[in-house]
Amino acid sequence: MSQPGDTPLSHIPHLPHIGIVAPNPNSQFEGGDVAFIAVCGLLVFFMIPGVAFLYSGLSRRKSALSLVWAVAASNAVVIFQWWFWGYSLAFSPTATNGYIGNLRSFALRKVLADPSPGSPLVPELLYSFYQMEFACVTVAILMGALAERGRVFPAMVFTFIWMTIVYCPIACWAWSTNGWGFKWGVLDYAGGGPVEIASGISGLAYSWALGRRSERELRNFRPHNVSLVGLGTFILWFGWLGFNGGSAFGANLRAVMAIWNSMIAAAMSGIVWCLLDFRIERKWSMVGFCSGTIAGLVAATPASGYIPQWAALVMGIVVGAVSNYSTKIKYILRIDDALDLCAEHAIGGMLGLLFNALFADSEIIALDGVNTAAEGGWLNRNWKQFYIQIAYICACTAYSFVITALIARGIDLVPTLHLRATPEEEVMGMDDAEIGEFASDYIEVRRDYLDWTPPYRPNLKGDGSESDVPPAAGDRHGVPDVEGDAVPLRPLNGGGVAGNGPGAGGGNGAAALTPISEKTEAKSVSVSAS
Repeated sequence: MSQPGDTPLSHIPHLPHIGIVAPNPNSQFEGGDVAFIAVCGLLVFFMIPGVAFLYSGLSRRKSALSLVWAVAASNAVVIFQWWFWGYSLAFSPTATNGYIGNLRSFALRKVLADPSPGSPLVPELLYSFYQMEFACVTVAILMGALAERGRVFPAMVFTFIWMTIVYCPIACWAWSTNGWGFKWGVLDYAGGGPVEIASGISGLAYSWALGRRSERELRNFRPHNVSLVGLGTFILWFGWLGFNGGSAFGANLRAVMAIWNSMIAAAMSGIVWCLLDFRIERKWSMVGFCSGTIAGLVAATPASGYIPQWAALVMGIVVGAVSNYSTKIKYILRIDDALDLCAEHAIGGMLGLLFNALFADSEIIALDGVNTAAEGGWLNRNWKQFYIQIAYICACTAYSFVITALIARGIDLVPTLHLRATPEEEVMGMDDAEIGEFASDYIEVRRDYLDWTPPYRPNLKGDGSESDVPPAAGDRHGVPDVEGDAVPLRPLNGGGVAGNGPGAGGGNGAAALTPISEKTEAKSVSVSAS
């Protein structure tokens, strides 16, 4: 039989009556800080549908839903991986190799009320949740590499392996108290390396492993729904304020400064990108404005908690221009980076890290009340910070590309796990080939526009009107799309008649309507003759 001494103090109901009070694990943390980071974590989670809508709008209609599915499913895979061993591999406090953690916190074991590795202001349990959302967003960005040709199931296998071998080590370098980058003094506020460079460069490597789309698919490519692009961008912007603001790990002035810098950088970058596109097209591109806005937010990710507001303004202008011109890199490398992951995320993350070297200010860093002795960059005469940031950028870039390419090529060699769809499936569209559902209902009802028109059946009244023809959206249009006073059938070589139904050209009597243009010409001739 168990004794009272074998039971945790908090589980003994009569302790208050005998003068013993169980310790409150929440007493060492401010409720405002905990609530603030919890809400910021939820805002970061809201970025997942933002990425899904953005990618769906940027793709062709026939592959729009497959990217939504890939983003949603990869989110689920990352949640499991992070709980299973991802958090331990990135932030285990007992690993000292500087490269990757151990399994001390396997399945979040012993992750409860201790102060977090990132800040003593929040408990480790909350910190693990917040960092999980960072990982989810990183992989969601990476899923853009699948655009219009990547199979989704092999991508989920890739996601688990990539999280374990690529993301967790880079996160350990930058943010773990024993990581080599952290000890060396790398300034990476919210993920220029683990989130932005890792997703952008890995997306480039995955696109390289997939290969280019066919030239027919590349010709005249344009986003199918710019409204979804705008919706996704503004959802991302909203969530990004929690992404960057929450990385101060407390409800403090540094969080407010990070939010301000994120707003300024995003606004300026969006304006600059749009102006550069206008210079060529003489059109105010919504896609261009959204692309620039995201590039500015990307640059703010590593820098918003380090630099003053005037530097954020300069950074927004610079990243808007550089990322815009960086969209040409994929043509130079001949890698089909369909959604410009490298130009927006990798290049933007690199620029943000470089701005830390130049403009990081110890006064801004100290606004959280914790890092009061931190060194800044060149503004504080810390000249060595520049080469530290350069070395960190090079390490993240090289590691992300090489390891991602090896993982992708390795998975592609496994039977049934080929990364790329067949040419026939690419022509059909990934929604039909992989998902079996469609982003727009009318595509599911009829894939071919001509299939909407039923075979013509003349009315027995002899007045030329059709019988049993369902009205399109009611009869309020007044003038029907197809007029009923001219109904000749056009025989085909095969003995049948041209038609829009399943028997077209097959000799089974399926009739077709004369095109409106031909009937209009015939009317004009008859009127002039009369």
